[in-house]
Amino acid sequence: MATVYDVPASELIRELSAELKKMKEVKPPAWAAFVKTGANRERAPTQRDWWYTRAASVLRKIHIHGPVGIQTLRRWYGGRKNCGCAPDAVRRGSGSVIRNILKQLEAAGLVEKTEEGRRATPKAMSLLDRTAAKIIRRMPELQRYR
Repeated sequence: MATVYDVPASELIRELSAELKKMKEVKPPAWAAFVKTGANRERAPTQRDWWYTRAASVLRKIHIHGPVGIQTLRRWYGGRKNCGCAPDAVRRGSGSVIRNILKQLEAAGLVEKTEEGRRATPKAMSLLDRTAAKIIRRMPELQRYR
C-alpha cells in the first residue's frame, strides 16, 4: 500500500488540498485574503486557495514528524527576511495562520492535541494514505512502489 513517503510532497499537497476543500470544517477566514504568512514576506499570497495548500502542508508535516507544537511549525514555515543593506535575518512564520489551521483540522477530526504537541489521528493517516494511493495509480513512474 502506498504511503506519504512514496509520493512527491508537491503532488501529495496538491491532491490533499483538493480533499480538504470538500470538508466544511476547513475554510479560510475573512482576513486570509489580506494577511502575510510570516514577517519575512513582503506581500500576502497571490494564490486564491493558499489556505488549503498550507493546511495540507501542515497536515503532512504533522503526520511525518510526529507530535509537534506551534512554535516548531512557525520555525518550519518561516524564512529569511531581506533587510536591505543589512544582513538578512531569520523570522518565524505567522502563528495566527498556523493556529487557525490547526483548530480547523482538529474540528475536522484530523489532528488531536497531546502533551507533546499535535499529532495526526487515524482518520488523517487514512486520508493521507488514500491520497498517496490515488497519486501512485495516476503516475506510472511511481508504480514500482505499489
